[in-house]
Amino acid sequence: MVKKKFTAKEVMRKLLCCYFSLFIAASWIYPSATGRQKPEKTVLFMWWNVENLFDTHNDAQTDDDDFTPSGKLQWTEKKLLLKQMRIRHVITAVQAHPDYRKYPDILAFAEVENQSIFEETLSGIQGITYKSIYYESPDPRGIDVALAYNPKTLHAEASKAYTLPLAGRGTRKIIVAGFSAESHLFHLILNHWPSRSFDTAWTEPKRVAAATVARHILDSLLVGNPKADIVVMGDFNDETSNNSLQQVLGSTFDADSVKRENGKLLFNCWGGYEGIGSYLFNNHWQQIDHILLTGGMFDRTGLQASKESFRCFWFPPMLDDNGKKPYATFEKRKYKGGYSDHLPLILRTLIAN
Repeated sequence: MVKKKFTAKEVMRKLLCCYFSLFIAASWIYPSATGRQKPEKTVLFMWWNVENLFDTHNDAQTDDDDFTPSGKLQWTEKKLLLKQMRIRHVITAVQAHPDYRKYPDILAFAEVENQSIFEETLSGIQGITYKSIYYESPDPRGIDVALAYNPKTLHAEASKAYTLPLAGRGTRKIIVAGFSAESHLFHLILNHWPSRSFDTAWTEPKRVAAATVARHILDSLLVGNPKADIVVMGDFNDETSNNSLQQVLGSTFDADSVKRENGKLLFNCWGGYEGIGSYLFNNHWQQIDHILLTGGMFDRTGLQASKESFRCFWFPPMLDDNGKKPYATFEKRKYKGGYSDHLPLILRTLIAN
């Protein structure tokens, strides 16, 4: 029997039908909220390591040969199309969720190859037009931290990228960006620290170096205002008990001490959270993606967070058939066609009156 070959448009049409069915299911999972009073003004943050959002073109400046149609991973336009649709599906599912009822105001991704593929992916989301803030990094694979925001709800202030002082292999830059919401200023610090490849202990100094830079940025923002609203997000490749987070960055689960110490400590939103982690390794859910908050996020001015503001966001199709791990795009370099090997994090904050 001769197998029929589908065009890219035919594949898209079939995928759209599939996603329509999923959205019908999502509306059943997330029923409409009724009887609510005046809607609260919120700023919704989303962090996600989207796992290798590459275009299909060979970039002579980076080591991306595998992510081409003729490369080892056979990265084709059809595979890219499905990857982009998966990302849009998750963002739209956030908007459909009864706890949010809006698209994220802030979108921050790890593992994006370039600004063009980032903006192309987001442009396919119906009902919102994001603006991007993008800095190329010296990572050999060419992956960057990408930031987008909703210009209808936020006003972008200044932004800057910090290169890590590491010898040898380069890594992702740390991004700091300022925004205002309803005239309230807040800052965002975005991270994708060096991985644990080869050996966790051997690579730990690199993550400590990254934490030192992030802490320096944090302190510089807090000098003028110890109660500043600052959100630190990223894939840190370390868990909450590791030195980079606990000792260098000042991560803690004790919100009272964060408020009391005036900028010395950060509240780690995993504190008290009872759901699964964002990444699975050796059948163990890990908390290596983090959202951390300054004490200013818990006062009654500007943005306000609570212990219930945070969630590791997922729905059944984002996990594999057994529901035991993220449904990844690749597994051991074999194509699976899933969403990502990480799950996204969501933070919902209120805007003070």
